[in-house]
Amino acid sequence: MKTKSILIYFLPLALLTSCGSETSTEVEKEPVAEPSELWQKAKTLFGELPKIAENPENSITDEKVTLGKTLYFDKRLSKDNTISCNSCHNLETHGVDNLSFSPGNDGGLGGRNSPTVLNAALHIAQFWDGRAKDVEEQAGGPILNPVEMAMPNEKAVIERLSKIDEYKDLFAKAFPEEKSPITYTNIQKAIGAFERKLIVPSKFDEYLAGNEDVLSQQEKDGLETFTTVGCITCHSGNLLGGQLFQKFGLTSNYWEHTKSQKIDEGKFEVTKNEADKYVFKTPSLRNIEKTYPYFHDGSVEKLDDAVKIMAKTQLNKELTDKETTDIVAFLKTLTGEVPKEFKQ
Repeated sequence: MKTKSILIYFLPLALLTSCGSETSTEVEKEPVAEPSELWQKAKTLFGELPKIAENPENSITDEKVTLGKTLYFDKRLSKDNTISCNSCHNLETHGVDNLSFSPGNDGGLGGRNSPTVLNAALHIAQFWDGRAKDVEEQAGGPILNPVEMAMPNEKAVIERLSKIDEYKDLFAKAFPEEKSPITYTNIQKAIGAFERKLIVPSKFDEYLAGNEDVLSQQEKDGLETFTTVGCITCHSGNLLGGQLFQKFGLTSNYWEHTKSQKIDEGKFEVTKNEADKYVFKTPSLRNIEKTYPYFHDGSVEKLDDAVKIMAKTQLNKELTDKETTDIVAFLKTLTGEVPKEFKQ
């Protein structure tokens, strides 16, 4: 009986303690803010940037990327051991050399501005005129171009690399199933694999992921202006461009605004199709803040000037100074940093 009385006494006390404990741990949840209309529109227009630009025809392995990086920085791929891929597409300066035209092995200048290699593997095609289908095909062009790296032919490239012990080892590891792995095609595949890792996110991607506070009000105003004035006609998708070809100068001759020294006929020079006159691949606007000078001929130095020229030549619109400043503020949110592991 005594034991039973003790249990009856403690049972209500235990229940009271238990209930009190549950009540004390309850925390009122703060209401989750609804995504803004601007964010929802941006999410739809631009989408997510992938971590790697996959290619089913060129699997990306660590060994292949290591070889590709070595080749990318190696000046021995040029005739006189003077320039590398990185010379024109410097990863320390956002994949460009900030020159209107890049000097080649013999000091001659290329005919078009060297675009950034960052995120380039996601483009619809390569070069301003789209003459290469992907970064693998593109990688083989400059090495043999007489104005650029000036190697005489593929055989000369293979013979040079085959004498280097480091490359014998790196090619064997990157292409273990091949008996003679040092081939021109494999050079292209390795450099391509390396470039397919050069996907560089920015503050804007944080915004698209849901952190709306990461952008200032001016940057949001710029995003709004960018979408409403019509820039998204050519500069949408996760690259904000790079996915179509467009005539430069839809409403007026581009050279009247850029003051270009040469009138470049763009894709027409490859296809000889009259409809391709003055047509170029629309560039991605990612890292645009750092990849000056602008346009296919590097004819414009300042970003705000380039923005105004695009509005006039493509949309027939005169932007106000505020609209221009706001758009430039937004474009600067597209600047990302190349990871140290990909630099020399």
